[in-house]
Amino acid sequence: VSDASGCSMIALLHTGAAKFPQNLLSRARQAVSHLLPAGVLKRFSSIISRKLASHGFGASMAAMSSFPPQRYHYFLVLDFEATCDKPQIHPQEIIEFPILKLNGRTMEIESTFHMYVQPVVHPQLTPFCTELTGIIQGMVDGQPSLQQVLERVDEWMAKEGLLDPSVKSIFVTCGDWDLKVMLPGQCQYLGLPVADYFKQWINLKKAYSFAMGSWPKNGLLDMNKGLNLQHIGRPHSGIDDCKNIANIMKTLAHRGFIFKQTSKPF
Repeated sequence: VSDASGCSMIALLHTGAAKFPQNLLSRARQAVSHLLPAGVLKRFSSIISRKLASHGFGASMAAMSSFPPQRYHYFLVLDFEATCDKPQIHPQEIIEFPILKLNGRTMEIESTFHMYVQPVVHPQLTPFCTELTGIIQGMVDGQPSLQQVLERVDEWMAKEGLLDPSVKSIFVTCGDWDLKVMLPGQCQYLGLPVADYFKQWINLKKAYSFAMGSWPKNGLLDMNKGLNLQHIGRPHSGIDDCKNIANIMKTLAHRGFIFKQTSKPF
């Protein structure tokens, strides 16, 4: 009887690992090891692993077993860079528009959208802006306008299957500024509509504070430090900031954190 119970437990631990907290999972595996001789345990584990692989689970099970499933199929990591100076110029205009498509099951980057944008109100970048962001004048001169970039974002979203109503995706930003202030403010100034998919998002700072119990005053730098992660690239590069956000999200997911929308409905 103990052998049958043990075998059932092995199957449960292999197929339901993603749903178990890690501390309970390790205790359960230890309990099973006492129920069965080592040879039997190893043999049944091997059989079940092969059965799972034959049904297409294979390597994906290893990725899934280390953290619980998320509520979204995809996370769209976004971090704008905009025209700036001291004192601040008005209106600010987006000059870098990066998005990383993060798979909600594996937390790996599947696709990238990245464009620079030509500012029209203040077409000449200030020395402060270039020093802060690393974006030089030649990187924005002759680039598409915000309206054109937004059209290309929509085309990319469609190509990636993100406009399918059955696919659940949500944007993720480091703070609320990008989608609460910057994009709607510039669109209003230019008389452009804001797509519905930009109207709900996850603020990574809030998610991190829920997971870790402390507020990251210095944003990505504090979150990387709190999770013992190396900072990727240079601060205030939009695409590099997106990579850091994605890395932080993957680390929190592996610790069992479930990401939820933090913005209020418009």
